[in-house]
Amino acid sequence: MRYYLIAGEASGDMHGANLMKGILKADPEAEFRFWGGDKMAEVGGKQNLGRHYRTTSFFGLAEIVANARTILRQIEECKQDVVAYRPDVLILIDYPGFNFRIAKYAHDRGIRTYYYISPKVWAWNESRVKRIRKDVDRLFIIFSFEIEYFRKKGIETVFEGNPLVDVLEEEKRNMVSREEFFAQNAIPADRPLVALLAGSRKSELKYNLPFMVELARLNPEYSFVVGGVKWLDRSLYDSIIEDGPVKYICDQTYPLVRYADAAVVTSGTATLETALLGTPEVVCYRKDKLSMNIGKHLVKVPFISLVNLIMGRETVRELIQWDMTLPNAQQELMAIMPGGGKRQKMLDDFDRLREIVGGPGASDRFGGRMVELLKKDIDCHKA
Repeated sequence: MRYYLIAGEASGDMHGANLMKGILKADPEAEFRFWGGDKMAEVGGKQNLGRHYRTTSFFGLAEIVANARTILRQIEECKQDVVAYRPDVLILIDYPGFNFRIAKYAHDRGIRTYYYISPKVWAWNESRVKRIRKDVDRLFIIFSFEIEYFRKKGIETVFEGNPLVDVLEEEKRNMVSREEFFAQNAIPADRPLVALLAGSRKSELKYNLPFMVELARLNPEYSFVVGGVKWLDRSLYDSIIEDGPVKYICDQTYPLVRYADAAVVTSGTATLETALLGTPEVVCYRKDKLSMNIGKHLVKVPFISLVNLIMGRETVRELIQWDMTLPNAQQELMAIMPGGGKRQKMLDDFDRLREIVGGPGASDRFGGRMVELLKKDIDCHKA
């Protein structure tokens, strides 16, 4: 069968590649066409890559407005490519701003449309639920709490676990030892290590990393290391860190988190990754006042971290905007460091979290289910 997949950023490329591997196990004759990245190209062939996400990723209102013509042109290009390929199914991976437009176009033309990794409509922009109900044939979700949410909206879902577990398991298999990691990055082995994950966008660094540097100054007996991302220039980090007590390393986030004694994390997928790697954390998140005030009225969930949303309660402390003070952060950090009063309870909660999220193999399970359901849908159409 023929599969057309669309992923618009690095995480989608990663999950898309693993999904394609799962599809191939269930359908060895599968043929792929896709918009994605290098990881998807390794599975489906570079010749089948329509566009690389590096040319289609635009974040933030200002960047989107500045590139509006390019984005609209790319949407039209993608629509025509999908129709020309005539897939048995179109598989959309997160990336809602772009993918919802493609979903409507494809569905209106009778192309079977699956959505993998649902947009977080339960957090904001709930109006998109109507678009899912109208333009998506099957919705594949990666958080168990989404089952009941979408059911109440009249949408049945498919849940097979969280593919992030597969990514982390593969990373751990290929990870250097703790001793090697410390030696390679000149991190003192005789001092506790605190990982700083300040976000993956310029605005997140601007509002969160300076605070983390100040927290590091309060604790000279610890090593503080910020995990940099390769798509942000080193100079952005250096301008904030300067000659302070924070060390910078790039593109080594997973070993940094795994071998850290604790982590200070800006909200996002990183909060879940940190928990699944077994590192106690405190969540710190700050933006400009206007955005936060608007967000208070738009965001519909009680927590901002995926850990707490999945657990349904405060498992990790969230210090958001007005609560994000040095005394609060210092108190929470001390509580989760070795010997701290909250550390063991948090580690026990992380064990429960892993049970809820599900074990390895989610990508294969999702791939198998897609092939199974696709065959069923095709047979029903023929009948």
